Amino acid sequence: MAIYFNLSDNLLGGALPMELSKMDKVRSIDLSSNNFSSNIPSSMGSCEVVELVNLSHNHLQGPIPGSLGNLLSLQSLDLSFNFLSGEIPASLQKCTSLRLLDLSFNNFSGPLPENSLFNSLTPKLIEGNHFCGSEIGLPSCQTKKRSMIHSQKSLILFVSIVSMSSFLLTIICVIGYKNLRHAMFRRDDVDSSNFSLDLSTSYPRITYREIVEATAGFEQSRLIGSGSFGQVYRGVLSDDSVVAIKVLQLQSSNSAKSFNRECQVLKRIRHRNLMRIITACSLPDFKALVLPFMVNGSLESHLYLQAQQSASSKLSLIERVNICSDIAEGLAYLHHHSPVQIIHCDLKPSNILLNDDMTALVSDFGIARLVMKVAEGNIQYDTTTNSTANLLCGSIGYVAPEYGYRRGASTKGDVYSFGILVLEIVTRKRPTDDMFIEGLSLQRWVKNHYHDQLENVIDYFLMQDLQDQSPDVRDMWEVAIVELLELGLICTQETPSTRPSMLDVADDLDRLKHYLGCDKTATFTSSHGISSSTITGDYW
Repeated sequence: MAIYFNLSDNLLGGALPMELSKMDKVRSIDLSSNNFSSNIPSSMGSCEVVELVNLSHNHLQGPIPGSLGNLLSLQSLDLSFNFLSGEIPASLQKCTSLRLLDLSFNNFSGPLPENSLFNSLTPKLIEGNHFCGSEIGLPSCQTKKRSMIHSQKSLILFVSIVSMSSFLLTIICVIGYKNLRHAMFRRDDVDSSNFSLDLSTSYPRITYREIVEATAGFEQSRLIGSGSFGQVYRGVLSDDSVVAIKVLQLQSSNSAKSFNRECQVLKRIRHRNLMRIITACSLPDFKALVLPFMVNGSLESHLYLQAQQSASSKLSLIERVNICSDIAEGLAYLHHHSPVQIIHCDLKPSNILLNDDMTALVSDFGIARLVMKVAEGNIQYDTTTNSTANLLCGSIGYVAPEYGYRRGASTKGDVYSFGILVLEIVTRKRPTDDMFIEGLSLQRWVKNHYHDQLENVIDYFLMQDLQDQSPDVRDMWEVAIVELLELGLICTQETPSTRPSMLDVADDLDRLKHYLGCDKTATFTSSHGISSSTITGDYW
């Protein structure tokens, strides 16, 4: 009899129990999406028959124990989204049955072992680390041979001399740098701890001067966006890397401590569909976030094409479904799996950015929290339970109706905004369009017409693409379009309790993606009862 041990998606914390080593008959151990924060115990190497180990989405630290190489039956090992560090032990090469190894979003470094398993790892399975090696996309390790060291005694002597020299040189450089900085910039007459924020040892520091130089003095031609929380500039750093610099408009000063604290929260939130913070700059009267620059811009720029944009910028149905799915995955993580629950509060097309392969990333998900916390100044902070539940913000047309009754922000409010966004993606009509007057809203207009006038509801470009497809593909597309509209309407129901969770929404969209990717014999049934066998032909 096969035994499976699954305690995933709970709030378990502390150290991983040593008793795991006694599970010598268990085939699957799943402790993912909890709050475990210890090292991985080396005694886990005693689970000889285990085939699957999933420890992802925890706060585990330290290296991977070499004893895991004793798990000869291991087929899947997922360690993603932790704080593990060090090099990958060569002993894992003994796990010849291992078919899936996910090391993404940790602090691993050094070269990857060389065998068929590690050579076949895709970039997504190792991203968010500091690996080096000959694999595509990894920097060279540049290992240095020290032939001059022949004994332990000479090594100790060499390290001692280098350490002492480095210590003295560091002191001299720090003193000189502080004096030079004080002379050049009077605005930098603050303690160096306030000058910039070191989010992680793996992230570079950035100063106010570097931000000024990167944006050419906040030149207007570098401005790529603005909103209620500040302006976003295209910046070019000294190493020629292109970044987006969001300069925040804050009402309070002397709030560097609150700002830094909140940035520490946001930098722990890592997901492929969430915009990450590279670093930040914090002064009493200036605060900015440095973010990756997205070459494909925002979803808004693709929905509402400018005159200079080509027809190739139009979004296909597949791209629209993928974008909706990406957004849902990011929000589901913020609501249900993030170390600190985050409510976005301002979901709209301009806050959805697209990278070079058109993957959607939710941005500004922590800005509302950041600005409000800084404005409050001194707050009691709990790293595990605080959420943005008391914020009230958003954009007209996307704000949930219950917010008008002074109810606190909630995950159901984000679900409402997501529903509006889905309807906008399919119809290419803003919720603030001039046609929506006298009680008529985007969702009410869709609900009144999509059953018998679907061709007048969906985006004109999407309708053109639909007519160009073969009959079989057209049938599948019709199913997908109606499903998206139904999903948008369910998410925008007036009563918050009747709206689905983002986990359910993400599951539906994942099924829809697979349905569109299958052959013409595939069928689709959503969690709210829509079936491909009952839609085709009834809406046209």
